[in-house]
Amino acid sequence: MDEITRIFIDTSKTVFQLHGVNAAEAVVLKRQLPRGRMVEFFRKLPATVIGLEACGASHYWARLLSGLGHEVKLIAPQHVKPYVKRGKNDANDAAGGCEAMSRPTMRFVPVKTAEQQAALMLAGVRDAIVRERTRLTNMIRGHAAEFGVVAAKGLCKIEPLLARIAADQTLPSLARELFEQLGLAYAELQARFQAVDAKLMAWHRANALSVALAEIPGVGPIGASLLVMKAPDPKLFKSGRQFAAWLGLTPRDHSTAGKVRLGVITRAGDEALRGVLVVGATSVIKMARTGKGASPWLIALLERKKPKLAAVALANKIARIAWVMMTTGEAYEARRTNQATA
Repeated sequence: MDEITRIFIDTSKTVFQLHGVNAAEAVVLKRQLPRGRMVEFFRKLPATVIGLEACGASHYWARLLSGLGHEVKLIAPQHVKPYVKRGKNDANDAAGGCEAMSRPTMRFVPVKTAEQQAALMLAGVRDAIVRERTRLTNMIRGHAAEFGVVAAKGLCKIEPLLARIAADQTLPSLARELFEQLGLAYAELQARFQAVDAKLMAWHRANALSVALAEIPGVGPIGASLLVMKAPDPKLFKSGRQFAAWLGLTPRDHSTAGKVRLGVITRAGDEALRGVLVVGATSVIKMARTGKGASPWLIALLERKKPKLAAVALANKIARIAWVMMTTGEAYEARRTNQATA
């Protein structure tokens, strides 16, 4: 009866807390292991079920432990928290995780391969460069405005602005020198962005599913790539609505006593992916308000709702269409989609 049937590992940078139970749910393992002894311990341990909280590093440990013959299950942190007893410490966290992974209705996170994580890293690096570029351009505009030099919005206006500043001899020499350094930093960022963006576009063109998803209005190459990279196996979801709920694009439900109360969207799931879909939907709405290729469903929606609410509703619809395409392998057909929503 002392044979371990289930272990949960509370991970950290250097110390790992283990909590194991046997077939009778009695605790038979409760110890800490340093990082250097993890592989040795689990190599000697008979094959068992191991649980971890889903995070970036947990996918590495899942692949490593699976290679040693164990069955690894990843659980989202929000599903572990309700089972943790009072008092925050590693032992309680591991015990709560071990209890959570035993529940028959528990949902688990698919383990990512090293190639999938590399693709996600590409998307993350691109996003970081975009944020850094935005910060730098705002700095250039702000300092230029202090000297009475302003420019219209848009990245295409930054280089002409720097050229005007360099040619303006009324500015102090120190200011022109600092603007020159900011311009060099901006040029370097642009070169880095173009290199990373080219790699992402090459990844997109090499993936047939990503190319197919890009045909959906409002998705495009970036949104399609993120859908393929970040979304788990679409067949894990029972319906398109469940997929949209995973993305956080469905209303928050706070109903009780037979009274239905729906609030704002839940904002669950991946923030970057949800944001890209909403931005794409906003661009579709902008074109629809000019009368360019709008579906009857979207026109009727814009007559009833504000543009921001309509953008979220359209993003929800885009997510459902993407789910159908990912599960069935069908191509996007605008005419059939418009007829179905009319």
